Amino acid sequence: MDRGGCQMSGGGGGDSSGPDNSGMISLEDLESFSEDQLSDSGNGSLEGRVTMQEEEESGRLLHYWQDVARGHQVEVAPEMAAPIQQLTTNNQGHSSREHVPFTMLGRKEKCGELLYEKRQYEKGHWACTTMREETYEQSICYGFMKIMRYICQQNSLESYLGMTLPIVTVVTTDESHSTISNDVRVAYFLPTEHQAQPPQPNDTDITIEIWPAATVYSRPFTGPTNEVTIIQQINAMAEQLEPAGECVNDSFMVAGYTNPAHINRQNEIWFLERP
Repeated sequence: MDRGGCQMSGGGGGDSSGPDNSGMISLEDLESFSEDQLSDSGNGSLEGRVTMQEEEESGRLLHYWQDVARGHQVEVAPEMAAPIQQLTTNNQGHSSREHVPFTMLGRKEKCGELLYEKRQYEKGHWACTTMREETYEQSICYGFMKIMRYICQQNSLESYLGMTLPIVTVVTTDESHSTISNDVRVAYFLPTEHQAQPPQPNDTDITIEIWPAATVYSRPFTGPTNEVTIIQQINAMAEQLEPAGECVNDSFMVAGYTNPAHINRQNEIWFLERP
């Protein structure tokens, strides 16, 4: 399957010779860079300086992503520089990111700790791609980059569509919830302005789907998402739901609010209530 310009790296780790903070970058980091940082400074014409600074900024962001991704045995190809840069310049602050709308139905706490929330999500259009890599982390990284390209002009409108959160991955497990299937589905909720007429993806690996309305049980967690942590979160959530039989038992969702490679990801595990 074409990974949208991404190639597998032969080794892990990668050097951290780039800027300080070890190359860690999240969606918040991407969106914190604004066009103000490309403002008038130095010598030469304003247009020339802006162009040069844009190129430098694009290269710096690409190197951030490349450094981080190598730690997950994922290589970010040079052609990802344009989508990364476009996501940066089109999202100036958290207010630019639309969240998938839902209605709160209830919540359960214990000693001040949130155990889970019960939410109602309405029917909507999602852009989805299925990845089958050696590890879950590789699948979500490659899948997220495909979705990024769709968001950033690789669509029938040839325009930037806008970022929504969370990015959702769908995983399936065995009956005992001990292993995860290699097939991982990565999904992006279309912004409200595109829900009626979703732009079509140029990448044939991406499909536009209508997800029906659903009742979701959501539990927050932080940190990396991999086969081990997801299984842990699935089992922890199953212990909290009474009775667990009310929910789908072999398919679950991981909702990510930060870049898949970020070390301190903000996530949720979602259980779907049976229709």
